[in-house]
Amino acid sequence: MKLNFFKYLVVAATFLVATNSFSQSTREALEKKRMELQNEIRRISDLRSNNKKKEKSILNEVQDLNQQIKSTENLIQVTNRQASLLTQEMNENENKISSLRKELESLKADYAVMIKKSYRSKSQQSRIMFLLSSESFLQAYKRLEYLKQYTEYRKQQGEQIKIRTVDLQRLNTRLAYQKEEKDKLVAENRKTRARLEENKKSQQELMKTITAKEGQFASQIRKAQQEIDEIERKIDAMIKASIAETNKKSGSAKRDVFELTPEAKALAKDFASNKGKLPWPVKTGTISMKFGKQPHPVVSNISINNSGINIDTDKGGKARAVFEGTVSEVQILKGANKAVMLRHGDYITIYDNLESVAVRKGDYVSIGQELGVVATSKSSGKTTLHFLIFQNTNKYNPESWILNR
Repeated sequence: MKLNFFKYLVVAATFLVATNSFSQSTREALEKKRMELQNEIRRISDLRSNNKKKEKSILNEVQDLNQQIKSTENLIQVTNRQASLLTQEMNENENKISSLRKELESLKADYAVMIKKSYRSKSQQSRIMFLLSSESFLQAYKRLEYLKQYTEYRKQQGEQIKIRTVDLQRLNTRLAYQKEEKDKLVAENRKTRARLEENKKSQQELMKTITAKEGQFASQIRKAQQEIDEIERKIDAMIKASIAETNKKSGSAKRDVFELTPEAKALAKDFASNKGKLPWPVKTGTISMKFGKQPHPVVSNISINNSGINIDTDKGGKARAVFEGTVSEVQILKGANKAVMLRHGDYITIYDNLESVAVRKGDYVSIGQELGVVATSKSSGKTTLHFLIFQNTNKYNPESWILNR
């Protein structure tokens, strides 16, 4: 029976530790996400403020505002989840406090009874008489052991009361901290919602201007798409040229797929196995344009197309290798600054729109190594990396390959 009870305590303690560990990791993940969203909103807010002074394009203003609204809505959701988690933990701690108080009261009551009995028979004469009245030496020995155990039990009870008192004080402190933390989150969310409403009003006013001149803005978007298409044709040509050059060295005439050595095959396999786990190509950033064909974020009846993803980052932000590999190309692309192409077996990652480059063709780079500084647009004020992933000449959605933040 005692063994079963001990097993129960071990299982319960293990479950409690696992639950606390999960709760802690969830709190940390939410706090990290909240800080990232706050950084995104700050970056967009600064950009909008600067652009207003320079009287930049209304299209850019609306896109930035849309992005800020989306990030703010995400921030509200994350903060709500944090507050809900704190409420859950507070309820659990209140239950623990109630249980500890009952246990402490029970321990104190038992201890009081024990002390009272001990007081009645505490005289040395009573103890001696208890031993001398034994009918045999064995009984006397057992009675002596009983007295020792009784004294030890009293000591343990006293220590147990001290431990439970400390536990109770610790939980009370933790509960007070959680309540304060939740109040701060609720107050922050209230302010965030107010800013969100202001941004939505600004969005509606700007959209009236867009709607009134929709034809003019549609023409601007089509022209911008033509420039994007031209850049991506150059990237496709760069990839094919790199494949042809690499294969020529190995004696192969193939022009659309890399001829792989055993080492290159192993590297490609390793790259593929990390799908969804690759680090971001910038330290901090927000995806401002997704992969593939999609409606324009402002003029929705116009479609735009992207062979990769656009990531807005902080001014002076650096592009970083998402995986180890070889620098197969460093080129200047008209309209897109400089581009670095890394080869990972038959997989390719391209880091486009770099102001300066820190690597050379033929260099072997490690994961996370800096490749260059991302360029900042003079017209929009944005610092945007164009990031692409290919397998030979086949395009992939980079968002499916990098970590989900």
